[in-house]
Formats: sequence, structure tokens, C-alpha cells
Amino acid sequence: MSGHQQVFYVNLPPERVAKLLGPNGSTKREIEERLGVRMDVDGSSGRVEIRLMRSPAEGGDPVALFKARDIVNAIGNGFRPESAMKLFSDNTALLVVDVSEFIGKDFRDLRRVMGRIIGTEGKTKRIIEETTHVDMAILGDRVSIIGHPEDVEAARRAVMMLVQGSPHSVVYKYLDQYAQRRKFSRRGLF
Repeated sequence: MSGHQQVFYVNLPPERVAKLLGPNGSTKREIEERLGVRMDVDGSSGRVEIRLMRSPAEGGDPVALFKARDIVNAIGNGFRPESAMKLFSDNTALLVVDVSEFIGKDFRDLRRVMGRIIGTEGKTKRIIEETTHVDMAILGDRVSIIGHPEDVEAARRAVMMLVQGSPHSVVYKYLDQYAQRRKFSRRGLF
């Protein structure tokens, strides 16, 4: 091992640690094996230490550290491990929006805005996911999005429109326009 090795630390909510570990440690083991990393998980605090198994000089991939960090963050922010593992792909990104940064910590305001993002029986969240082809997780005051970077940005914009008070009809119109542009621009790619 070289003398200086990069380490990432991620703090999970302690109640999400079991999701990261998976049945008999299978989720943690899959992340470690596929990315060539080692994760030390403190079950009581939720602190996760991530490091490469081999240094870059020995063939370790520094990008794997970033991917592992994003997968752990995704699970910590409410994604099922199967959704978080989409981040193994190079053309998939994670974005976390802390809604309280935009509206403050008042519980009533937060509940109202998060309710707007989720929609009645999850309708708005589902429309954003289906229209932009992303996965979303909502936990506490955070909205997390996984998908192709362009799609993630479109979903983020829709979420921010809702946070800023745009009517749902305006947001749905934006999403419909995005879907049309997406279909047109990617027609030859799929």
C-alpha cells in the first residue's frame, strides 16, 4: 500500500445501516466486490468509511471511491439498494436536494412543500419519475434523484419549481415539454 490513501466518510442515518448491509451483508459485499473498495460500517453511529482495496499504483480505480460514496449516500437518502446500484453505471448520477435550504426548517412549511413534491397518493413524484426516466427517493427534508445526468437535471428543475410554488399544471407542462425534447433528441440513440 502507498503511504497516502484517499478515504471517504459518509454518515448514514443509523436506521438505514441495515439497508446498506443487506441480508447477511450481501449488499455491502456486492458493492465492495464490484468496485474494489472496503467499507467499514459503524452500525450504531451510521458512519461509513470507504477506501480502495488496492492503491491506484496497484490497479485500484479512484473513480470507484466516488461511485461507492454515491451508492452509500443514495441508500442513506432512502433508495432501495437495487435502485442505488444503478450508480455502478458511468452515465448515471445522484443528486440530493435539501429542501430545507430553500424554505427553512419550519415543520409545517416543510411538510406542505414535501407534500407538493409527492402529490396525492404519490402522483406528482410518479409523474416526475416516469417523464424524466429517473428514480426518486424522499426522506425527511431531502429529495434524491438517480438517472442520466440530463434527466436528473430536468427532475431537479421540476422539484425546484414545486419548491418555489409553481402550480402543478405548470410543472406538468414543463415535464411534458421535456419529454418531447428528450424523445426527439434521443430518437437515434436508442
